Amino acid sequence: MADRRAILSVYDKRGLVPFAHKLHELGFELVASGGTARALREAAVPVRDVSDITGFPEVLDGRVKTLHPAVHAGILARPTPEHEAQLRQLGLLPIDVVAVNLYPFEQTAAKPGATLEQVIEDIDIGGVALLRAAAKNFARVAVIVDPTDYEVVIGELAASGQVQESTRRRLAWKAFAHTARYDAMISKYFRDQGFAGEGFAPELTFAFQKLQDLRYGENPHQKAALYREVGADWGIPAAEVLQGKALSFNNILDAEAALALTEEFAEPAVAIIKHNNPCGCAVAQDIVAAFELALASDPVSAFGGIISANRAVTGTFVRALKDLFVEVLVAPEYTEEALELLQKRPNLRVLRAPKGLGKPAYELRKLSGGGLVYTPDYGDIDRLDVVTKRQPTEEEMKAMRFAWLVAKHVKSNAIVFARGTATVGVGAGQMSRVDSVWMAARKAGERAKGAVMASDAMFPFPDGIDVAAEAGVTAVIQPGGSIRDEEVIAAADKYGLAMVFTGMRHFLH
Repeated sequence: MADRRAILSVYDKRGLVPFAHKLHELGFELVASGGTARALREAAVPVRDVSDITGFPEVLDGRVKTLHPAVHAGILARPTPEHEAQLRQLGLLPIDVVAVNLYPFEQTAAKPGATLEQVIEDIDIGGVALLRAAAKNFARVAVIVDPTDYEVVIGELAASGQVQESTRRRLAWKAFAHTARYDAMISKYFRDQGFAGEGFAPELTFAFQKLQDLRYGENPHQKAALYREVGADWGIPAAEVLQGKALSFNNILDAEAALALTEEFAEPAVAIIKHNNPCGCAVAQDIVAAFELALASDPVSAFGGIISANRAVTGTFVRALKDLFVEVLVAPEYTEEALELLQKRPNLRVLRAPKGLGKPAYELRKLSGGGLVYTPDYGDIDRLDVVTKRQPTEEEMKAMRFAWLVAKHVKSNAIVFARGTATVGVGAGQMSRVDSVWMAARKAGERAKGAVMASDAMFPFPDGIDVAAEAGVTAVIQPGGSIRDEEVIAAADKYGLAMVFTGMRHFLH
């Protein structure tokens, strides 16, 4: 009988057979459960069933296989005389290698139409217990949860007869990270099914998977990496980079902002983002026309911006860019001609992003020592209250609805001037709302005459209306709710402006 034992219990059988062959050649007795044992026997690899060493059969339709002291004692025993003596007394061998990966809970839960009963059956119990026990005893045991680590383990065993301590430590961390992610996905599924009750759960766990290291963070002296939320297949983390240099931290943030804005519209839309704010956005009959209108909003700020289109990018669109310097282009698809033309801009990062951003129940903003968890701003106006003497025209109402959606994606205090379905001036992130109005008016210039104005929050004073009217604005959309609403409405009436209240605010900090 071999004096070294390995236990194998894997759902993902990539690399299993050659790994098991090598372990056997190195003198390990192999013990496996269920389908793993069958796969090894079919490949003519000597293996014992778990029931051979436990003296207990698999029961309850396979729900109980490896949960037995004969298994866990072999894993958890320390290399001390006392523990070794206890194992001998019980007729057990220490287990030095544990290779386990888990039932595919995540994939099962994501299947359309999967029932609660089906999902529950893919909650792994024994595998998690094996991983945790082996990772806890990393001082002696090598635990492998990822098939890509088989080669490293075999290499070290062949070279020195043991897995190096540094490797065992790394594998233990990897195992605990894997089970933490696994439990987080189960917790999220149960939460989404209403198991936690109404409101925010008393405890929340999010699971993220690293996609890549970034060259640096927001600034060159900071470090950063891009992660994907486990289970999410939308947004910039799910986008395919078709060409260009590696995305930077700021590229990713701006690309996310651009994608989120164009996803607001069912019609062809283009957004140009700079420093997380739109300098231009438009909806038109096609994305070429939308781009030209968006660019006209603020062509100076558009230099070095990020562009998102919610339709396939064509060669005509690429030619319309002319000599504009663009950092990132995001779209759901590209024609062959467009890709050929884009290759002439090798520094332009071209992203193919899946259509649709998903509807996560929560968003998370990290704080020092904590975090804010909140429901995303999915709000849309279902009614508009005209509060002025003058009713808005149909054209003004259409422009206001457009401007209101754009304002939702502008950092507060947010002011958007629009004509038709195109921005002509944006005022973002000012400490005073009237300053944002001044900024939007300056950006718009003569185009402010006949434009509408959207404000993400109420006007605390009528001065914002004064500035807008002087610039030539004819209609205003805002939430209302100020203690000075009557003064603000009176100012609008004085200038002959139409004003509507949404009853909804769109702060974006």
